[in-house]
Amino acid sequence: MAKRSDSLRGGLVTVGQITAVHGIKGWVKVHSATEPRENLWQYKPWWLKTRHGVKAVEIDDYRVHGNGFVAHIVGVDDRDQAGQYCQVDIAVERAQLPPLDEGEYYWHQLEGLQVVSDYQGGTFALGQVVRLMETGANDVLVVRDESGRERLIPYVPAQFVKAIDLDGGEMRVEWDPEF
Repeated sequence: MAKRSDSLRGGLVTVGQITAVHGIKGWVKVHSATEPRENLWQYKPWWLKTRHGVKAVEIDDYRVHGNGFVAHIVGVDDRDQAGQYCQVDIAVERAQLPPLDEGEYYWHQLEGLQVVSDYQGGTFALGQVVRLMETGANDVLVVRDESGRERLIPYVPAQFVKAIDLDGGEMRVEWDPEF
């Protein structure tokens, strides 16, 4: 398929990554960032964010391989062709994501929010959510302030995360600003 215009880029959400080639027949190793990880296969087409732009591809076969997957991209039939897709993010159109229940959020919705802490009677601007990390026990917000300082705040609604206002671009937390 053809490359898509820049106007689509804002409507794409990263859901995984092609990490390496697998074998000699054009297969690639795939890491899924969806939950559950098998949900990656319900999205079509995949938009690959290559150094040459954004390109739609179709997957014609896949299977579980270790902790990830291997897949075959239509029209990619040798190792050299597959190599051009290594370390490339897999994105899908935002509109394809299923709706969430009230109070649930996709990570991409939280990234970019300004974080304000209401702590011991004071109000403190902590910075912006730059990414989230999965740690096993709970997800963790990585919040960076203007000086570059990063804070790791557990994403635990009601305990640390008190309110999220997507329209206002703000998240309210209860977190010690010195920590």
